[in-house]
Amino acid sequence: MLNLNTYIGKLKLKNPVLVASGTFGYAEEFSDFIDLRELGAIVTKTITLNPRQGNPAPRTCETPAGMLNSIGLENPGLEVFISEKLPFLVKTGVPVIVSIASESGPQDFIILARQLDKIKSVAAIELNISCPNIKSHIAYRISHIAKLIAQDPKSTYEIVKSVRKVTHKTLITKLSPNVTDIVEIAQAAESAGSDAVSLINTLTGMSIDVENHRPRIAAITGGLSGPGIRPVAVRMVWEAYQKVNIPIIGMGGIMDTSSALEFFLAGATAISVGTANFINPRATIEIIKGLKEYLIRNKIKDINSIVGSLKI
Repeated sequence: MLNLNTYIGKLKLKNPVLVASGTFGYAEEFSDFIDLRELGAIVTKTITLNPRQGNPAPRTCETPAGMLNSIGLENPGLEVFISEKLPFLVKTGVPVIVSIASESGPQDFIILARQLDKIKSVAAIELNISCPNIKSHIAYRISHIAKLIAQDPKSTYEIVKSVRKVTHKTLITKLSPNVTDIVEIAQAAESAGSDAVSLINTLTGMSIDVENHRPRIAAITGGLSGPGIRPVAVRMVWEAYQKVNIPIIGMGGIMDTSSALEFFLAGATAISVGTANFINPRATIEIIKGLKEYLIRNKIKDINSIVGSLKI
């Protein structure tokens, strides 16, 4: 009998396929395309304390083997999320991982985590300390805060430690690839009490319309995602796996079963599908099916046995 069960901290998942924050809305948008109950877990769009309108349009553009986005953390705020979005998510019966970010400083993370800790139906919290696609005015401050935390091991340690004190829920720290050494950031998160790390978030990128000499997105720069960044993501997962003992959720350009398997072999305990959802709403379900077929074909009973099994 095949075993696709896996654990992220104390959170048990029936399979290791998640959807990445910001690429799946609040799940209701995909309910006509797939049976949401088949997913391992749902990671929500990132929530802030207060509602955010996000960045001006255009917010997205295609790039070679990927896309650039600068949504700017558009979300309804914590109160509306709890009252209007969470009920549907809970009905799916799938573990709900709530992604959170700060608008004004580290204290926001603490307030958000403390509030979410009280809600039994929230299975885990993902600290989005690494969002690269917010610009101007208050958004600039968010971007600056994210950079200070995500690119500095000491700051990462301090914020994870502070949040760890106010929640008993499984805590996942989402890491930025826009750093010199991803390993030291992952180690800082682990030392501070994070139950897992998810990597990678998008790479900072830029695209220019050469006919009108203007950037293709209004915020000028944004987050690059899609298969073009997968080799970077796989490398970073592999590097982190060598040095940390907590589960790694791998993401970055996962489009199909084969690309998902790269992350497992590199050391990911679970994977999160992002950009592929925009291209093929059924990508997650097809990957789950593909993983089962791969295990059967290779006479492997437990998916956890292939984690980190890369041969050098």
